[in-house]
Amino acid sequence: MQQAPLLINNRDLAASGGAHFDCRNPVSGEVVTRAAAASVADAGAAVDAAAAAFGPWGEVLPAQRQALLNAAAELLLARMPSFEAAIVAETASTPAWARFNCQLAADMLREAAAMVTHVQGDIIPSNRAGSIAMVVRQPAGVVLAFAPWNAPVLLGVRAIAMPLACGNTVVLKGSELSPLSHRLIGEVLRDAGFPPGVCNVVLNAPADSGPVVDALIAHPAVRRVSFTGSTRVGRVVAERCARHLKRCLLGLGGKAPLLVLDDADVDEAVKAAAFGAFFNQGQICMSTERIVVDRRIADSFIARLAERARGLRAGAADCALGAMISAEAAGRIRQLIDDAVRKGAELVAGGDIAGSIVQPALLDHVTPAMRIYHEESFGPIAAVMRFDDIEEAISIANDSEYGLSAAVFGRDTLRAFQIAQRIESAICHINGPTVQDEAQIPFGGLKASGWGRFGGKPAIDEFTELRWISIQTRPQDYPL
Repeated sequence: MQQAPLLINNRDLAASGGAHFDCRNPVSGEVVTRAAAASVADAGAAVDAAAAAFGPWGEVLPAQRQALLNAAAELLLARMPSFEAAIVAETASTPAWARFNCQLAADMLREAAAMVTHVQGDIIPSNRAGSIAMVVRQPAGVVLAFAPWNAPVLLGVRAIAMPLACGNTVVLKGSELSPLSHRLIGEVLRDAGFPPGVCNVVLNAPADSGPVVDALIAHPAVRRVSFTGSTRVGRVVAERCARHLKRCLLGLGGKAPLLVLDDADVDEAVKAAAFGAFFNQGQICMSTERIVVDRRIADSFIARLAERARGLRAGAADCALGAMISAEAAGRIRQLIDDAVRKGAELVAGGDIAGSIVQPALLDHVTPAMRIYHEESFGPIAAVMRFDDIEEAISIANDSEYGLSAAVFGRDTLRAFQIAQRIESAICHINGPTVQDEAQIPFGGLKASGWGRFGGKPAIDEFTELRWISIQTRPQDYPL
């Protein structure tokens, strides 16, 4: 069992009164992490530390900030075994997924370092004689960052890398389901040389989430909120931010469609569909949840995908897939399958469930009457819908409250591109899987999948204030 104390002002701290909570492995039920359970006062202390560090951190030279971010990237990779052990123990995902988290997180730190010198302003011609008008970008202040459990390191780093690059200080609110994984991020930044108070990590027991989150958002020093998680919780965070007139960046859920056109390379489409639907047990916001396939090739496509699904096993350490985050999450997959089959769907492959382990499942003939058609499953299950013409395919793809990722497979790439333009998603890949991520690409969603963009130059706008500053170079005339 590992210990995960709070990290405030670069110091390892117990929570008030020594309060703690246990994080258990989703398969064995064994306690793998004992984490400090922050009180409202502890959360306030973390924000106070970040607020005190904000002024000095904003004066750190760009080259020094870049050096620290790059050093953190190298140290994170050097500590990959520790991260891998924590992620596998806390979330029951595979070692390969844990390593992928670390590699992409390191890329994000390096990309944030590259963005430091892109925090730029402009000089705009003024209509006032003797006036120089400047538009400048300045750090916003303390950024409160929420990170989820499903990709704890890459999404934890994504939540704080660009805010730090822009000159903000951060409080990372770790997940109750992956406290050590998130705590290790703070250790990397501290040991890479970031000054005290620049990055703080707060952990809390599940029962304390409401008051701790309320206190963090309400703290006067918090100027930006970055949240990645479910749409349900994201709505709550957005409402609380609105109450305090605080800007927030939201990365929420998805229900990604993959369209397979009549001229698609079926083998490539099958590979992409299996990867997109089942990678990390389908617990990715970009996971392929809906496969929309031309009726003329549907039987061949589904037979090949079913064969591939049967060849993937979930559970043990040597399996291609791990377990879901809890038996309750797995039970919800059972409910979705049973509801669909009862209403006429065919379970073509998989669906066996034992505790938190779910074998990859494929449902055919899914209709809008079924829960799986509308609800984000966040599990290793794909739903197939057949279409007769392109207009019907686009209509099915857009028949969702979500709008994060999508994919279109077809050899006529111009036609596929024209279809991609009509799909209501912030991300669409042609002849590639719905699950893709690159550190330098602005990432975000439409509709109920969130607002704002993580990464790249658009993220600079999320974490800076745009100010107009003018200089008068001669005496001015006034009407009064």
